[in-house]
Amino acid sequence: FGLKLEDNKVSEWSDKYIDYEMLKRILKKASEAIKRKDELCKRKPILAEEIVAAYKQGNGPNLVSPSSSQIELMGDTCTIQEEEEPVVDQVPAAAVSETKPLLTKSETHASHGTIASQTVDSLSGHISRTISGYFSNSKYEQRIREALDEIENLESRFDESIHQQLQQVNAFYFERIDELNSRLSVLVESVVEEYGTKGGTPVIHHRRKQSLAEKVVSRFHRKPSLEVSSKSLGADAYDYKPVHISHDSSADPFIDDPVLSAGEDYSAGLKASDSIQRAMTDMYRTAKLLHNFAIMNYTGFVKIVKKHDKTFKEHKGRFKKFTIESEVCSGGKDVGKLEERMERLYADWFCDGNLLEGRAQLLPKRGDGLQMDWSQLRLGYRLGMCAVLTIWVCWDCIWGFVAHNESTIGGRTAFPVFRALGGLVLLHWFWGISTYVWTRFRVNYIFLFDFNPNIVESPIGIFNDAVDETLVFLVCMLLYYKSGAHDIPGIVPPGFYPFFLVLYAIKCLILPLRTRRPLWRAIFEVMTSPFNSPTFFTIYIADVFTSMIKVFQDFAFTIGFVVSGDWMVSEDKLKEDKSHMWAHSFWYKNVLIPLICLFPLWIRFNQCLRRYLDTGIRGPNLLNAFKYAMSQTVTLFGAFHPLYLMYSRGDSNAVSLFQIFWMALFVASSLYSFTWDVVMDWGLGQPKFAFLGPRLMYPNRLSYYLVMAADLVLRFMWVLTLIPPQSGAQFEIPQYLTAVSMALELFRRTLWGFFRLENEHRNNTGHYRRVSFVPLHFNTGHKHKYSHEKEHVGWTVLVEVGVVSLIVIGVSVSSVIAAQRASRDLLSPEL
Repeated sequence: FGLKLEDNKVSEWSDKYIDYEMLKRILKKASEAIKRKDELCKRKPILAEEIVAAYKQGNGPNLVSPSSSQIELMGDTCTIQEEEEPVVDQVPAAAVSETKPLLTKSETHASHGTIASQTVDSLSGHISRTISGYFSNSKYEQRIREALDEIENLESRFDESIHQQLQQVNAFYFERIDELNSRLSVLVESVVEEYGTKGGTPVIHHRRKQSLAEKVVSRFHRKPSLEVSSKSLGADAYDYKPVHISHDSSADPFIDDPVLSAGEDYSAGLKASDSIQRAMTDMYRTAKLLHNFAIMNYTGFVKIVKKHDKTFKEHKGRFKKFTIESEVCSGGKDVGKLEERMERLYADWFCDGNLLEGRAQLLPKRGDGLQMDWSQLRLGYRLGMCAVLTIWVCWDCIWGFVAHNESTIGGRTAFPVFRALGGLVLLHWFWGISTYVWTRFRVNYIFLFDFNPNIVESPIGIFNDAVDETLVFLVCMLLYYKSGAHDIPGIVPPGFYPFFLVLYAIKCLILPLRTRRPLWRAIFEVMTSPFNSPTFFTIYIADVFTSMIKVFQDFAFTIGFVVSGDWMVSEDKLKEDKSHMWAHSFWYKNVLIPLICLFPLWIRFNQCLRRYLDTGIRGPNLLNAFKYAMSQTVTLFGAFHPLYLMYSRGDSNAVSLFQIFWMALFVASSLYSFTWDVVMDWGLGQPKFAFLGPRLMYPNRLSYYLVMAADLVLRFMWVLTLIPPQSGAQFEIPQYLTAVSMALELFRRTLWGFFRLENEHRNNTGHYRRVSFVPLHFNTGHKHKYSHEKEHVGWTVLVEVGVVSLIVIGVSVSSVIAAQRASRDLLSPEL
C-alpha cells in the first residue's frame, strides 16, 4: 500500500497525508521487541510469567533471594537459625545424669572438627550457587523488563503518532473543503452579477442565429441559462434541483443585433464564458483530488490499524475508531456532495443540463502521461512504416493469388507460427489501448490490479514497444513470403524467418525483467489457480486466456515446428516427406489441441470454485462457474460426443438430433455468457437507468449500447472458436477465417475490459478490496520509473528517422530489382 499511496499523492499536499511508512516502522520495531520478549520467555516460562505478571501490576523487581535468616545446606542436614530460639528437648535430670557420652573428649574434638569443616565447605558452595543464580535471574528479569518497556514505549508512541496523523489529515481536509465552498460561492455570485437574473436566477443564453463558424465555436462555448434555487447558491448547500433552461434571445446581454456574427460584445461574452469554465474545471479537479486524498488516507488508517492488531494481539480493537469511515475526512461525503453540486451547475450552465457530458468536460484530459512531445513524431513515423508494410504484405498475397493463381501465405507451412505471434502483437496493441482509455477516463487500473506504480509503463511506452514488435513481425512475414515465392535470392532458407521471429518473441516475453517478472508470476498463479486464492488481476488474466484459445493452439504448432526442425527443411520436402507431418498425428490432433481448448475454461471454472471457498458467497461464484461449465460442454459435445460420430457418418436421424441438441446448447451458452457480461461484469442492463448503470465514467452513452450489441454478436463467434480445428465438424470455423476470428475475439475482450474495470472501480463487485473506494487516476506530479528513462530529444529522433528510412528504401529497391530479374528469367525462354 505504501507504493500506492506515494503514487496517488498530490505533490503539493505530500506532507499532509498520513505518514504510513513512519507508523509502519514503529510497528516493525514493536514486532521485533515482542519477538525478543517471546524468545526470552521460552527459556524460563514459569519465572517469565511471574515477571510479566508483576510488570503488568506495576511492581518493581521482586525475585526470591537467599534469606538472611535461614540458609539451608543442600549437601548436609545442618540448619542455621538466627531469628528463632533453638528448640531444647525437655529431658529429665535423672536421665541426664545417667547418660553416658558416646565419644570421649578427644574423640569429640576430632568429630567436631570434621563436621565443622564439612559444614563450611557445603555452606560456601551453596552460597556461591545461590548468589550466582540470584545475579543470573536478576539479569534475566532485567532483559525481560527492558523488552516490555520497549514494547510499551513503542505502543505509546504509535498511539500518539496515529492521533496526530488523524488530526493533521482532518484539519487539512476540512480547511480545503471550506476554501472550495468559498470559491464556489464567489463564482456563483459573480455569475449572477455578470449575467443578470431572471426570477432570481442567473441567466446565460444562447444566441438565436449563428454562422457556421460560430456554431463550431458555440459547440464548446455554450451559454445556456441557469435557474438555480436560492438555497443552492449558499456555500453550505449541497442539494441541487433540476433546472429549466431558457433560450430567450431578448435577454442576451451580449447581443444587440440577432444577426451579428462577430461583435466585440460577443467576444467578451466568450471570454467570460471561458473564464467561468476554467474556474469551475479547476475547482472540480481540486475537489476530485481532495476526494482521492480522503480515500487514500482512510485506506491508510484501515491498513495500519490492521497491522497494529496483528502486532499487538492483546490490544486488538484499541484503534477501531480509525477504521470508521466517518472519522477520517468524514468518509469523503462532504467533498462528494460538493462535486455533485459543481457537476450540476456546470451541466446547466454549459451542457444543456446533460450531467454525463458535464462530468466529461470537467475532467481535463491533458497530462496524465498522455503527452508525447518528440515521442509523437517517433511513434508517428513508425506507425506509417507499419501501415506501408501491412499494405505491401496484403498486396503481394492477393496479387500472387489473382495473377498466378498460386497459394498465398495463408497456405504456407509456417503460417500458424506467424498467426500465433501476430496474436501476441495484437494483444500488446489492445493492452496499450486499454491503458490509454482507462487513464483518459480516470479508471485507476494501477490500483485495481495492485500494480507496483514504480514499474508501470505509460500508454505511449506500450505503443512504442508494440510498434517495434509489429515492424519486426511484418518484415519477417514479408521476407518469408518473398523467399518462398523466389522473389528474392534464396541465400537464407525460408524457415529461418519464422524461427528468428520466435526467438525475438521469446526475448520480448522475458525482457525487460522489471515488468515481465510480475506478469509471469501472475501467470503462474493463474496456472495453479486451484491452490492459490485468485486476485482481481489473475482473474482478469484468466478471462483473457479464454479469448486466446486459437492463439494457444497456434503456440502448440509453433513449438512442434521449432522442436522438430521443420524450419530447417524446405517446404517442398515437407510436403513429400510424411515423417515431418507430426501436426496430423493422433496425439496432436485428438489429444493436445482439444485439451488446449478446454484448459483456459477449466482454469476459470476452478477460480470460481476457489472464490466460493474463500468468500463463502454462493450466488455469483457458483453461477459464474456454471457459465464456464456450459462452455466446456459445448467444446466436448462439438468434438467428442458419439452423436457427432453418427452425424459425421451421415445418419439422418442422428443429424437431426445432434443439430437440435448442439444448437440449443450453443445458443444457451452464448446468451448466458452475454447476459453475465452485461449484468454482472459491467453492472449495466438496469431498466430504471435506460438499461445502463447509475453512474457512468465514460461520457458517450451510445458507446455502451454499441459495445453491448457487438458483444452479443461476437459471443456467438467466440463459442465457435471452442471447436477444435480440423475436427471435421461442419460448424467449425474455416481455416482461412481463423486469423479473423482470433482478432475479433481479442477485440471483444478489450471492449469487455473497458467496462469490467469501470464497474469494479465504481462498485467493488468482486469484493477483492476491503475498502470500496478507489481513487481516480490523476497525474499527481510524482515521477514513475518509466519517467526516468532517457527522453528522446529532437536530433536523436531525426537521426533514427533517417537511418530507418534509408533501410526501408534499400529493402524496397532490392525487392524491385529482384522482381525485375525474375520477370526477365521467365520471359527469356519464350524469346
